[in-house]
Amino acid sequence: MPRNSYFQFKQFRIVQERSAMKVGMDGVLLGAWTDPSGAERILDIGTGTGLIALMIAQKNGKAQIDAIEVDTEAFDEAVQNIQQSHWGERIHPELFSFQEFAERTNRKYDLIVSNPPFFTNGVKAPLENRAQARHSDSLPLDVLISGAANMLSEKGRISLVLPIESLPEIVLLADSNKLFISRLCRVKPNPIKPEFRILIELTNTESIIQEENLMIEFEKHHDYTPEYKELTKDFYLKF
Repeated sequence: MPRNSYFQFKQFRIVQERSAMKVGMDGVLLGAWTDPSGAERILDIGTGTGLIALMIAQKNGKAQIDAIEVDTEAFDEAVQNIQQSHWGERIHPELFSFQEFAERTNRKYDLIVSNPPFFTNGVKAPLENRAQARHSDSLPLDVLISGAANMLSEKGRISLVLPIESLPEIVLLADSNKLFISRLCRVKPNPIKPEFRILIELTNTESIIQEENLMIEFEKHHDYTPEYKELTKDFYLKF
C-alpha cells in the first residue's frame, strides 16, 4: 500500500503523517475479519492510528471501544482520526502500554482485538517508535494472551492477526490460559506464495473450530480475489 499522509476509506479517513506504522494489509484484514456483533465493550490493543477501532465501530453501531496506544505520535493521530469520524463519542483512546493498562483496569471486555508487534528476529527498524511497533520485545505474545484472557467477559473473545509461524505458540498459549480456538483463517498473498498470516479468534468456551482459507490476489498484482473483495468491500473505496 502507498505510504501517503492519509488513507481514505469509505466512511472514515486515517491521517498517518507521523505514526510509525501506516495503514497496512494486516490491520485491514483483522478489522474486516473480526466479528464484533453483540459486543458491548471492546478493547483495541495497540491501536496505532485508530484503524481497527474505527473499522470495528463501523461494524458495531453500539459498542463502547477503548483504544490503547503506547507511542505518543501514533496516539495523537489516533485521537485526530477518531474525533473526525462518525464514532468519536464511542471510541476512547488512552495513552498506555498494555501492561500498564492491564494493571489499572478492572473492566471486562466482550471483544479484545489486536494487531500486535510480532517480529522477534532480524534487524530492528532504525526509528525507535517503528521498532517498538514492529517487534514483540514491547509486548510478548504470552503477556498479551495472559493479560487479555484476564480481561474477557464470560462470553468474550480475542481476535488477532499473526504470522503463520506463530500458530504452534498460540495453540500452547491458548491451552495454558484456558482459551479455545473458535475461528481460524489461513491467509496467503497469491497462488505462488505460501500462507503467511493467520487470523485467529479465541474464546472461553470450547466449540467446533470454524476454519477457512483466504487468498488475497491472483498471480497478477492488484488482481484481487472475489473472497478478499467481499471481505473488505465495506471499507475500501475501490471495491
